Amino acid sequence: QIGRILNALEKSGKADSTYIFFTADHGLAVGRHGLMGKQNLYDHSIRVPLMVNGPGIPKDKRIDAPVYLQDIMPTTLELAGAAVPDYVQFKSLLPFIDGRRDESYEAIYGGYLDLQRMILYRGFKLMLFPKAPKVLLFDLKNDPLEMNNLAEQPRQQRRMRRLFARLLELQRQAGDTLDLVAVYPQLAGI
Repeated sequence: QIGRILNALEKSGKADSTYIFFTADHGLAVGRHGLMGKQNLYDHSIRVPLMVNGPGIPKDKRIDAPVYLQDIMPTTLELAGAAVPDYVQFKSLLPFIDGRRDESYEAIYGGYLDLQRMILYRGFKLMLFPKAPKVLLFDLKNDPLEMNNLAEQPRQQRRMRRLFARLLELQRQAGDTLDLVAVYPQLAGI
């Protein structure tokens, strides 16, 4: 179907003046981490393809940094010359794509129902499962497949408290009211 769209753009004469954003739904776990579905916050399920093509977009440039799919909306508004409404929490990808900005977000926040929360910050991912209540910590640089949980290591406790504090900030900004402090008082320093 993508080929049909691209062919139609070519035939219309508008291919060289059209921006295309291609992405997909997040992936199935298919057995990784003992899971089958996609209701989890492991990287194998939350990292999705995002490709941008169009006038002024660098060819064959690969950026391996986390962004939100919702960033597509302010990006398209910027391309159209329209203002991004103040209530939009997401950022245009254009400064990131063209090199004016070298970081998409300082931290990435994620959640799934009242079952999971996570923060990705400075190469580490803290995952919380409030109903369990389980805590996972991964060093994504040295453990990109998220196989070695560092949460039980005493030397990681301070890092986990810092990540938790940052996660709470992002949770508030997102309007997420799940009370994680009540579930994880030790991470909150209580």
